[in-house]
Amino acid sequence: MNSDQLSQILQQAFPQAEIVVTGQAGKFDLRIVDAGFEGKRTVARQQAVYAPLNEHIASGVVHAVTIRAMTPEEWRKASMFGV
Repeated sequence: MNSDQLSQILQQAFPQAEIVVTGQAGKFDLRIVDAGFEGKRTVARQQAVYAPLNEHIASGVVHAVTIRAMTPEEWRKASMFGV
């Protein structure tokens, strides 16, 4: 699996989100900016992101992900400070 394929899977699960996927060889960094994360705790956001990836994780095709799941406002603030 490559980053484009993973991005497509996530875009289907989060159609309104801004999604950036980097990585290769089963290790990926994900940035998902979606208004649907508003009011959700970090664990709930991560669970939502893992859900469409579970079969790929179980098969071993994806074995490590770093998730940054933010609201548009959180991303705006993080971008201002170069985070």
